[in-house]
Amino acid sequence: MTDVGVVLYGPPGAGKDTVTAELSRARPEYRLFQRLKAGPGRTTGYRLTTIEHIEDLDRAGDLLYRNARYGAEYAIDRQGVSELVAQGLVPVLHMGQVAGVSAVTPYPIHWVKVLLWCPVDVTKTRCEGRGDEDLEARLEVWRETRQDLLDNASEPWSVVIETHHHSPAETARIISDAVDSKATAQERDIRGLVG
Repeated sequence: MTDVGVVLYGPPGAGKDTVTAELSRARPEYRLFQRLKAGPGRTTGYRLTTIEHIEDLDRAGDLLYRNARYGAEYAIDRQGVSELVAQGLVPVLHMGQVAGVSAVTPYPIHWVKVLLWCPVDVTKTRCEGRGDEDLEARLEVWRETRQDLLDNASEPWSVVIETHHHSPAETARIISDAVDSKATAQERDIRGLVG
């Protein structure tokens, strides 16, 4: 299965971390891609670095995607993805921007593009439950993600899952089935979902 990767896109609280943990628990070949991160905030799940290092990689053309959020810089480097694929693992990338999904999917493996969605009240409850100290910033990112989806309503998705209607185990099974079948991304009208 070394020629498959998963992109999980969705707002804060949609379950990207929880679903990735469930995927990895069920099948050890699934591996969270740890983005490069420079700046404040959470450190778990990232490879910590400096802005200068990210800029060097960017100038060298070694980044698939770079973005700033929550006062920090994040990057997805080609070498990091390649290392996981070379180990026979299925990289699971977490994305918060449709532009990022579009930027990484030209990397030459089959990408299963998953839209994880939940309403803003679910995001609020989940963020409070996990102790996020920047709740207002996360709710603002939820609104930005909703607008991003509306602005890119024709973006094709392999799977669309409303995580408030499915357990993490069910969500992981749906994604794993899509990976096994190498589901292709299809255009879906998601405006009713997020509108």
